[in-house]
Amino acid sequence: MHSSSGFLQAESKHIQLSEMCATCHTLITESLGPNGEVIGELPEQVPYQEWKHSSFVDKKSCQSCHMPVVEQEVAISSVMGIPRKEVSRHTYQGGNFFMLKMLNRYRGELGVKALPNEMENAVNRTVDHLQSKSAHLEFVNIEVSGSELRAELHINNLAGHKLPTAYPSRRTWIYFKVEDQQENIVFESGALRPDGSIIGNDNDEDATRYEPHYSEITEPGKVQIYETIMVGPDDNVTTGLLTAVRFIKDNRILPDGFDKTTAEEKIEVHGPAVDDPDFIGGSDRVTYHVDVVGVEGPLKVTAELWYQPIGFRWATNLTPYDAPETNRFVDYFNSMSDESAIRLTGVSQVLE
Repeated sequence: MHSSSGFLQAESKHIQLSEMCATCHTLITESLGPNGEVIGELPEQVPYQEWKHSSFVDKKSCQSCHMPVVEQEVAISSVMGIPRKEVSRHTYQGGNFFMLKMLNRYRGELGVKALPNEMENAVNRTVDHLQSKSAHLEFVNIEVSGSELRAELHINNLAGHKLPTAYPSRRTWIYFKVEDQQENIVFESGALRPDGSIIGNDNDEDATRYEPHYSEITEPGKVQIYETIMVGPDDNVTTGLLTAVRFIKDNRILPDGFDKTTAEEKIEVHGPAVDDPDFIGGSDRVTYHVDVVGVEGPLKVTAELWYQPIGFRWATNLTPYDAPETNRFVDYFNSMSDESAIRLTGVSQVLE
C-alpha cells in the first residue's frame, strides 16, 4: 500500500469491533403511505443489536465468525509482504447461499465477473458455515406410551444473533417424521415441496394467513417455523418492506443469553413465543405427539432443521407485478426452487 499510494498503513483496532459491522448491517426501513409519506419504521435488519443483547457480546465479535482468523502467520501483500499474526480472511461468510447459486447459474444475464468455480466455492463455504455453525438438535425425551409417541425436541442456536437473522425473507423450520418397520411414513410435519413451499404452512398456502408459533404439535398440518411476519397499517400480512409497519410474529431462535423480557423494541419477540416458557435465550423446545395405534415398530423418528434464505411467499408475491425485474427474478426462483433450502442439522432415533 505504501509503495503504491504513498500512505503508510497502520493497524486500527476498530476494524475488529462488531460496531464496525453495525454501521452497514443495522437497517431501519421507513414505511410509506399511499402518497409516499412516511407512516412508520421497521427494524428490517438488526443483527448487531441482537448480538449486543446476547452472551456473545463478552465472548465473540461478528468478525470472529464471519471473518475467521487465519491460524498461522501470513503475508498480507504479495509484494514485500511481512508475515503477520491474527489476520482475518475476508470471506464475509453469510447465509444466502441461494442468491450465490442464482448469480452463478445466470451469470451471463447478470454480468457476473467471478469465475464459475469461484462462485461455486463461495456457495460451498456458505453452506459449510451454515451447517457447522448454526444449530444443534437433540431429543431430550422420547418414548412410546400406550398409543402415543411423545418426542421432546430441543433446538440450540449456536449463532450470536437470532436464527435466522437479517433480511426478513429468511426462515428456518423443523421437519419431523416418524416411520414404521417398513419405512412407511406414519407422521410428517414440515416437508418441503419442489416449488419451495412447505406443506402445512398457512402462509405458503394463503398470503393473508401465517403459521403461528407452537410449543406442541399434534397434527401434520402444523409446522414449527422460525420467522418474521410483517403487517401493513391495515393489519394485513405483507412481504412489502415499504408498506410494513410492524411484526406480528418474530419467533426466530434467540442467541444464548438473550433475555426476551428486557429486549429493546427493535429486537423484541412477537406473538405466542413471548409467553412460551421453553422459548428462551439460546434455545427452544417443541413436543410432538403422534398417534401410533396399530403401527408396527420399531419406529424411526427423525427431526431436521431446514433453512431457506428466500421464503416461497416472498418470491410468489412478486408475480402480480408485471415488470422486467420482478418477472425475471420470479422466473429464476421457479427454475431453482428445488435448491432454495438446505438442511442445517438433524437427529434421529429408533424406538423398539
